[in-house]
Amino acid sequence: MPFLSHITLPKTEIADYPFSIPAFKEGLTLRLHDNVTFFVGENGSGKSTLLEAIADQCGFSLRGGNRNHNVDSGEEYNGYNTPLSGSITLGWTPKRISNGFFMRAESFFNFADYIDEIAEEDPDILDAYGGKSLHEQSHGESFLSLFQNQFSRGIYILDEPEATHSPMLLCYPEATIFNFGTSGLEEIVYKDTAHYQLTKSFLDNPDAYFRFLFD
Repeated sequence: MPFLSHITLPKTEIADYPFSIPAFKEGLTLRLHDNVTFFVGENGSGKSTLLEAIADQCGFSLRGGNRNHNVDSGEEYNGYNTPLSGSITLGWTPKRISNGFFMRAESFFNFADYIDEIAEEDPDILDAYGGKSLHEQSHGESFLSLFQNQFSRGIYILDEPEATHSPMLLCYPEATIFNFGTSGLEEIVYKDTAHYQLTKSFLDNPDAYFRFLFD
């Protein structure tokens, strides 16, 4: 099965954002060897920026969707371009993938509006999303409808699908985890992630956290 096998960004002398982010300022070479890869790190560390660049290179709408979606989500994305897209190179094994989906949790509401607009003329489109409007489903149900009905073969780029960086999601078997940190980008194991360590620390001693919060 074809897959995205590596992502490269040459080192540049450009000092402006996002090239000033530690993960990018020395360039990067990521080799992907598993079916699932996670990006973790603090806000502003470059995770979404790199995902956007990958999605743009794949031809997906930066607003969210696949190659056939043209979502108008208002001024937020009008004329928007991801600054890394023209600089990164994607490598595919054995050939480029043209199908897939870019899911942005922050703009999923707009995507649901877009599908409803199309459904006014072509109700059958809802069959691809669980048989009814995504707005008529709960937040979790709408995400699951998308995953179960749209995700089969291709590349699927998900930006904060669970919004909380859940340690339960991160423990997906044999997944690769890349940490966007202050010293750059590095591959780490599940138990070294801040998400795992914080959750375990809380479960081991919740009273200590409650004392800190309420005393």
